[in-house]
Amino acid sequence: MQSTKENLQVLFEDNHIIVVNKRAGDITQGDKTRDKPLNEVVKEYVKVKYNKPGNVFIGTVHRLDRPTSGIVIFARTSKALERLNKMLRDKTIQILGFSLK
Repeated sequence: MQSTKENLQVLFEDNHIIVVNKRAGDITQGDKTRDKPLNEVVKEYVKVKYNKPGNVFIGTVHRLDRPTSGIVIFARTSKALERLNKMLRDKTIQILGFSLK
């Protein structure tokens, strides 16, 4: 089963980030297959949930391979994306009490 805005498994969200459970088979970002990527599903989810007009910003912090399931972090603002990317590079990111190294 692929993720949709109706069945998206959101583990955590606030004004800056949204953390979701990526199902095996979901693609994190678009590729040549043109299958709907998870980042677009998250955009649709945020747009509907918060009744946002226009485009919604969702920044992909990291990716997981298509056959892999697991936690994926998306930024809801460009500033959060910049900070999360730096934290990931510096190996100092902690989400939900887990350190991602």
